Amino acid sequence: MPISSSIKNLQLLSFTYDGFSRVVEPHTYGIDTKGHPALRAYQVRGGSESGEYVGWKLFHVNEIRGLTALSEHFAGARPKYKRGDSAFSTIHAQL
Repeated sequence: MPISSSIKNLQLLSFTYDGFSRVVEPHTYGIDTKGHPALRAYQVRGGSESGEYVGWKLFHVNEIRGLTALSEHFAGARPKYKRGDSAFSTIHAQL
């Protein structure tokens, strides 16, 4: 799964979600408390239905389209990142 390796390698991900192209720094990947495969990421570029184009987001993996790991890297965990994110019941990969 490119999400886990991108977290490990500090690699940006590009994908479409809710009809908007997005570029994110992946931080946590796993199963959320409602049983959905999910990704907690910091969006750095792209659009958003909410109008919040930059910031923390939780994405349902089944709704991600065109997932691509970019050659671009990021420095590491963002401020306010919480290891052991309580939105997840199971964590497969995290910074």
